[in-house]
Amino acid sequence: MKKGLRIFWIVFFSGLGFFVVFILLCIFGVFGKLPSLKELENPSILQSSEVFAADGTLMGKYYTERGNRSSVTYRDISPHVINALIATEDERFYDHAGIDAKSTMRAVFLLGKEGGGSTITQQLAKALLAQGTRNKAWRVIEKFKEYIVAIRLERNFTKEEILALYLNAVPFGDNIYGIKNAAKTYFQKEPYQLTIDESALLVGMLKGNSLYHPVRHPKEAKERRNVVIDQMEKNDKITHADAVKYKALPIT
Repeated sequence: MKKGLRIFWIVFFSGLGFFVVFILLCIFGVFGKLPSLKELENPSILQSSEVFAADGTLMGKYYTERGNRSSVTYRDISPHVINALIATEDERFYDHAGIDAKSTMRAVFLLGKEGGGSTITQQLAKALLAQGTRNKAWRVIEKFKEYIVAIRLERNFTKEEILALYLNAVPFGDNIYGIKNAAKTYFQKEPYQLTIDESALLVGMLKGNSLYHPVRHPKEAKERRNVVIDQMEKNDKITHADAVKYKALPIT
């Protein structure tokens, strides 16, 4: 065997071995504990305590420093929210098992210039892990932890359950977490009542809930809402006529 080829195989298998050991260290919690299946099934970050009066009136809520959250199930969420989310954040959501190789490779080679490579499941994993360091080296470790948790989520939950978990976890600005609180705060509605334009507005906020806040930045919020509506049309979730109609509506 030629010396150059031998060196190549030594480097290749050494790198492969290092990668396997690295993944095992992540799995066994050396770089931080990963949530168990029980914790994934009942994530504490999604809950707030609601206090009701004798007549059933909500008197108040108590929640942790990580935000005001109330959970809903998949069937309690408007299909327009689901369609807007998938069309904008993860077009191949129903086709992958937690990691979208095509989007990941695109993000790597284009350095994220045409969008990130994280799937909805990976974004949920990030929320459950409460990650977000600015240290680039540690961010690589966090990314692999997200991959592991995303795969666990896909193996143990249905796609509908993952969507509900995600929409219960994400922030909508002003310490508001979850689609239920967002629908009530911005539209005084239950999540299942949200219309196409309202759903697009809330999903648009996920890209930057401060920048696209409908009260503080209505112009930017409307522009982002219309991008989401365009994505819904592109993915055949709404007709062209509906897209034109809802993009013309003001931010209310």
